[in-house]
Amino acid sequence: MFPPRRSSSEQPSRSREEPWLARGLKPENFVPGLVIGFLMGLFLDISASYRGHSLKGRTLSKQLKTASDGGGEELKMVLVVRQDLKMGAGKIASQCAHAATGMYADLLQSQRSLLRQWENSGQAKIVLSCKNQQEMNKLKEAADRCGLPTFVVADAGRTQILAGSRTVLAIGPAGRKSLIDSVTGKLRLL
Repeated sequence: MFPPRRSSSEQPSRSREEPWLARGLKPENFVPGLVIGFLMGLFLDISASYRGHSLKGRTLSKQLKTASDGGGEELKMVLVVRQDLKMGAGKIASQCAHAATGMYADLLQSQRSLLRQWENSGQAKIVLSCKNQQEMNKLKEAADRCGLPTFVVADAGRTQILAGSRTVLAIGPAGRKSLIDSVTGKLRLL
């Protein structure tokens, strides 16, 4: 595993000496390192998801049971698209993808257990439409008052829409579907 030690009088030949990178990438070194790295990453990910998740004396198992019960309701994410912008179908699909992945990234940092429950329940997403920016603002305010997670997409302005235009509002997922429905229940499907 370790190269033999050489005395100071022996000068290695430059033509026969392997570069340091080639020595490190030999299968006998690389494969065990890869396996150890994978196992360490898996361990750290699992331990991070359980670290610091008990609130006010509640155990993690009680939290998961309570959140997964959700009153017998499923978890869903609602994506609200502005109709006044007259976006094409591809643009709408792209903006909805930005909203879903933006919400996912936020929840990955703040509410990982909720995110995992949503993933395990099929990752339901509903796409609805609103009339304009004012209606979207009211929906975001209502969702924030209810304690629902929200994410707003601001377009970069490279194609159809002016830079900074707010195109899609993502709401949820949340433990209670009825809570999201209380905010978005009167909107039409896109």
